[in-house]
Amino acid sequence: ISVASGRLSFALGLQGPCVSVDTACSSALVALHGAWRAVLGGECPEGAASAVSLKLTPQVTLAAATAGMLCLDGRCKTWDARANGYVRSEGVGCTVVAPGGEGAAGVGLLGLAVRQDGRSASLTAPNGSAQRALLLAALAEAGVAAAGVARLEAHGTGTALGDPTEAGSLAATLCGRASGRASPLAVAAAKASIGHSEAASGQAGLQRLATALGRLVAGG
Repeated sequence: ISVASGRLSFALGLQGPCVSVDTACSSALVALHGAWRAVLGGECPEGAASAVSLKLTPQVTLAAATAGMLCLDGRCKTWDARANGYVRSEGVGCTVVAPGGEGAAGVGLLGLAVRQDGRSASLTAPNGSAQRALLLAALAEAGVAAAGVARLEAHGTGTALGDPTEAGSLAATLCGRASGRASPLAVAAAKASIGHSEAASGQAGLQRLATALGRLVAGG
């Protein structure tokens, strides 16, 4: 896997930090976190966080199906009581990070945070308290109050366990009494439209959110 990023640096003549990241579904955003930190630390003038997910062999799909992780009707039902698994999809994306935190589509990056679930019900089960800590860390890094968040791109896999846990974490952190929120929070998930591109899913969500924010800014 190291050759994947190394080949890009070789072809483009890039000599800054070059790292291949594999953290499953969060790979694209963890790579972005690394690129952003490298730029802020002066290790390189700009950074490129790329992600790709291609379904070239059937083994992973067969394993996921056997484990009961995939939906039976081929629809990713995010935030739906009928949610019964996710849909595998392909994706390729890249975000260039420039000095000053400018990122996708010219939208500024104010703060990023990375955390692990730690101990939970199982290896793949989400941990609500860890999710809440992650949100608070990202808000603190960005210097933004919970009430100041207007739009959010969620993970939203369309699973009976993951979605309620994520929704509960978002509600407790961004919409609870302590948040001081007075206006609704718009929450979306790209997977409901394009499926779960796994390692590249964070890029899909980021680009979708950047496009929405760009339109919001352009529209005043």
